[in-house]
Amino acid sequence: MPPLLFLGAPPLPLCLVGRASRRARLAMASAAPGSSSSSASFDAAAFEAERLRLDAAARDGMASTAAAAEADPRAWKWVIRKRVWDALEAEGIARDPRPVHHRIPNFDGAPAAADALGRLDVFQNSQWVKVNPDSPQKQVRFLTLSGDKKLLTPQPRLRTGFFSVLDSQMIPIGCIPEACTSVGAAKYGRPIGLDERIKVDLIVIGSVAVDPSSGARLGKGEGFAELEYGMLRYMGAIDDSTMIVTTVHDKQLVDDLPVEKLLVHDVPVDIICTPTQGFIGKSYLQKNWARSEF
Repeated sequence: MPPLLFLGAPPLPLCLVGRASRRARLAMASAAPGSSSSSASFDAAAFEAERLRLDAAARDGMASTAAAAEADPRAWKWVIRKRVWDALEAEGIARDPRPVHHRIPNFDGAPAAADALGRLDVFQNSQWVKVNPDSPQKQVRFLTLSGDKKLLTPQPRLRTGFFSVLDSQMIPIGCIPEACTSVGAAKYGRPIGLDERIKVDLIVIGSVAVDPSSGARLGKGEGFAELEYGMLRYMGAIDDSTMIVTTVHDKQLVDDLPVEKLLVHDVPVDIICTPTQGFIGKSYLQKNWARSEF
């Protein structure tokens, strides 16, 4: 097997940068004190209803794409995703929201996998942690905020300003669990634009499947992890040395991800945490991976 070669995401197209900047400015303006997005007047029910509507529409679209691709030998990613989703449901591992198909799947033992991540030196020494907004990583977001770290999380479907920053010092006492939800992140978070000067110490992403021998991973098929990684590179918030970690169930570990078919923008991981074990490797830039248990 050839060594992995991931040279980082390419620069964002100028048209995307322009849209990103405009959307970020609008989001930050709407979150200004006294506006309708302030925590005092935030309409959580409306936000959640719209989030669920968009999620449902996106899953329907992905289901159609997957069905159309079943006979296409180039659609190998969907074959692996479906196998993992089916196994999690069939073996009683899947947890709400259900079904887990066309999602970053929530699973039995997700908090234990997050706690394993929380014991890593790279997490404990981080000040800024970027975490995806999906259900299985909720405990990771809680550990980040309860550890007095700054949490960077993407807006759901990147629809209102891309990233929000949450700081436990700005969250009312007792509200950190709420801040770990999509509604809470929108309620208590501060939207930032692509011109924000930050330095992210650690990236945590969700996965559908991941290969511990290479660090190669598959998301749910929409490319959000790759887009977010590209935006952080564009912002100068991360570089090649920034560690990437995922938390998954052991049933999501696979050994048939063909790394030679992955694209330059596909984002691999450095560390995999499961409820029962961990796999740790070296940097993903042209280095061999080594497997070891925590």
